Amino acid sequence: MFRLLRWRLGRTLLRAAGRRCGGCAARLLPERAGDTGPGAGGLRGRGAPARGQGLLPLLAAFAWFARPTVAREPPEEEDAADEAEAEIIRLLKRAKLSIMKDEPEAAELILHDALRLAYQSDNKKAISYTYDLMANLAFIRGQLENAEQLFKATMSYLLGGGMKQEDNAIIEISLKLASIYAAQNKQEFALAGYEFCIATLEEKIEREKELAEDVMSVEEKANTYLLLGMSLDSCARYLLFSGHLSQAQRMYEKALQICQGIQGERHPQTIVLMSDLATTLDAQGRFDDAYIYMQRASDLAREINHPELHMVLSNLAAILTHRERYTQAKEIYQEALQQAELKRDEVSVQHIREELAELSRKSRLLT
Repeated sequence: MFRLLRWRLGRTLLRAAGRRCGGCAARLLPERAGDTGPGAGGLRGRGAPARGQGLLPLLAAFAWFARPTVAREPPEEEDAADEAEAEIIRLLKRAKLSIMKDEPEAAELILHDALRLAYQSDNKKAISYTYDLMANLAFIRGQLENAEQLFKATMSYLLGGGMKQEDNAIIEISLKLASIYAAQNKQEFALAGYEFCIATLEEKIEREKELAEDVMSVEEKANTYLLLGMSLDSCARYLLFSGHLSQAQRMYEKALQICQGIQGERHPQTIVLMSDLATTLDAQGRFDDAYIYMQRASDLAREINHPELHMVLSNLAAILTHRERYTQAKEIYQEALQQAELKRDEVSVQHIREELAELSRKSRLLT
């Protein structure tokens, strides 16, 4: 039952997180130039990179928050041992549908009903699964302290059931907790959490890499590598916006290597990581290196019609601006604007229009 899910974008629920979380997750994401909303001032005051302004966030760091850690799906109703379990499964499916429909209040009520029934029937798997869904929902709603407690409750049930600390499900919950601490600016707890996840996974991979396939499948090994990639990605994002640029760069490079090696260069998450690495290089003033990665990311994003193509293009235009390639930058911004309008992403539309206006101002000054 306890299987790790693959890295994915989770775009719909990310947008819900962005709307509902206010300043929490935003503190770990690139801010637009001139942002003054919650989280923007705090990061820039702590030495976040001044370069890279004008780049849009791809919102990848919290993509995996929207999914349950402990299982891919609840058990099927026909596999339920009794009537109570079948009802719990029906409630969990209704709750997940409500989350997907952006109805968090309804989902929360349904999950409380599921949790009560799980306790009444002493179904420990259902209890841990429901706690995990509740924790993800709390995060989406910006209720970070509640999410923290619920993730800890999930972990407690898993450990109490005999799961080891090095199990991927435990590490993934630890990673979510570290990201919550990062969003709350609890630096000591955040860094300790990231270090635990990365070190534990690296040791686990080294220990298990020679195991035969009949002992550990290729898929299990790949999932562990992908979880290491997610850990590196999340930690890199925190380091980037804490001003530790070279450390962030190294972690993004490792995360990109893992994702590209397992999921391929054309995978949406690989493209996101290319863009993030380019953002990190851009923040260090390494505009030519940043351009190489961002140009490749934009080419691939066009090929697969990436759901965040407009953001990748906007980031490419920003780097071209930093390289003083204003004519090219204008063309790419216009393409990005068309894509953003097609996606009805009003926040991105406004941002790109602001960048185009600023670019026109610079061009006039040069003539």
